[in-house]
Amino acid sequence: MPSKSSNQKTVKSNVSEPYKTIDCDVLIVGAGGAGMRAAIECFDRGMRVFLTCKSVMGKAHTVMAEGGIAAALGNIDPQDNWKAHFSDTIVEGQYINNWRMVEIFAKEAPERVLELERYGALFDRTPEGKIMQRPFGAHSYRRLCYVGDRTGLEMIRTLEDQILKRNIPYLDEVEISTLFRDAKSGGISGAMGIKIRTGELILFRCQAVILATGGCGKVYEVTSNSWESTGDGIALAYRAGAELMDMEMIQFHPTGMIYPAGVRGMLVTEAVRGEGGILTNIKGERFMERYDTKRKELSARDVVARAIYKEIMAGRGTKNGAVYLDITHRGAEYIKTKLPSMYAQFLEFANIDITKEKMEVAPTVHYQMGGVRVDPETGETSVRGLYAAGEVACGLHGANRLGGNSLSDILVFGRRAGIGASNYVRKESPQNKLSEEDVDEEITRILSPFKVRKGGANPFALKEKIASVMWKYVGIIRNEQELKKGLEEILEIKQEAKKVQASGPRRFNQAWADSLAVWNMVLDCEAIILSALARKESRGAHTRSDYPEKDDTRWMVNIMEKEGKNGRMIQKFVPVEKMPEEYERLLNRAEVLSWKENEAKHQAPAIKR
Repeated sequence: MPSKSSNQKTVKSNVSEPYKTIDCDVLIVGAGGAGMRAAIECFDRGMRVFLTCKSVMGKAHTVMAEGGIAAALGNIDPQDNWKAHFSDTIVEGQYINNWRMVEIFAKEAPERVLELERYGALFDRTPEGKIMQRPFGAHSYRRLCYVGDRTGLEMIRTLEDQILKRNIPYLDEVEISTLFRDAKSGGISGAMGIKIRTGELILFRCQAVILATGGCGKVYEVTSNSWESTGDGIALAYRAGAELMDMEMIQFHPTGMIYPAGVRGMLVTEAVRGEGGILTNIKGERFMERYDTKRKELSARDVVARAIYKEIMAGRGTKNGAVYLDITHRGAEYIKTKLPSMYAQFLEFANIDITKEKMEVAPTVHYQMGGVRVDPETGETSVRGLYAAGEVACGLHGANRLGGNSLSDILVFGRRAGIGASNYVRKESPQNKLSEEDVDEEITRILSPFKVRKGGANPFALKEKIASVMWKYVGIIRNEQELKKGLEEILEIKQEAKKVQASGPRRFNQAWADSLAVWNMVLDCEAIILSALARKESRGAHTRSDYPEKDDTRWMVNIMEKEGKNGRMIQKFVPVEKMPEEYERLLNRAEVLSWKENEAKHQAPAIKR
């Protein structure tokens, strides 16, 4: 879709490769909920904004967040408020969240939901006409605003309508390969992209970039994530000099489809449990009573996922390596009304009528709590002019994300990143310049797979190998021996990836696209494994069988990665920032730490590899 304000033209590089140029103030990479909300904000603040997405417009991982948007509206439980939401998010994040980010989130989420309603989103309603709210795992109150079990889809449709209404320019099926920085100021000056449909190269000249690319679930063999989720934004930010944090924290959603094989890992929304679904093992036991006697199926996701894993490992799973999820007792009419997508999904893919039969489910990689380190107020990274929002960013969720917090996250911080980038461009008026040498170097890099002849590596095979290694060695339960073995194999793949091969025309060239993905995936995996090796305790989604206990005396820290000299990935341990005492008192935990008494214990521990 051409832009009236983007000043497009075609030029030729010094390496004799033509490329198009597009000029804008703010480039947004990713058109899910966070990217769309950021684009709306930038446009409304007078910015020349341009939106790109790797897939097609309206198709984003946001649609997989089916159960609802977490916001303390108090429509069903009047006692709910931002303070309770703040507490739940910190507690289930195992206290390594950025407290200021959580405060902003909990306070602003209700208004973002009401704004979405004003945009035209159609929520389920109470008899009084208010937005209906349902219970979800580890939330103290019924807090999730929903549209049946299609909430993420409704959000995408609503935001896309606002994009089209404003005539915001965008290009879909574009993969951004790198970000450019001004040699003098260090600020963002542009990005290089590939138009997958045509094979064309596109140079974006801009003064700010907002990354909204989602997570990296496809580095795992079994995941609810779609093909786009190869951690591109994380790799882009890292190579541009930004910091990564909490990369060890990968959320395994407790309930993914297990059968048939073609849909293994496909999400079974937490709304099934929120609406009364019960988990049982092959013996018919409601096993969650043993793992969380109070919350049972509505315990935190990491608790339920580990419980299912343990039941399967103990031989109490089905022949397909799963447990049962049963919602039949709620009745056919109720299920079809509240869970229409789940009813259709199982009927179509597994020939199972969930109004009459149990579902077989097992854990699936679903979400990444870690990502690019950002300022909680503006979403800016450690690189001037580079912002991130949504799953690609970190800090909000800590060691474990509450269900429903992802959709309110992308609304709150998509908007915040849009404000931050707009203010940066307007107030600082950066005049960062692109280096022709950098552009030529990037063109040479991304076209290198076409130069490889004999002995080249198959990028599709490497993607599958990466996913297999991560599932085998960096799963729900981890230990040092397996993590080291996983790192060794990932580093071997990293070397192989230097000679990935693509052939034929560039148009719709899947091998070429896979080559770029592999380069990003191995970087993400290296960061995940190094962080997992470093954190010698079990906390939230990170469970170590060799360090089974949580250790608040040494590990109230965030693990950060940054690119060092000679491309080496270096780590730094950052003590979790102390929150104000009045916020400490909000947390519903008995063992609230006295930060003054334990200050010495929170110093960064020495790292050993």
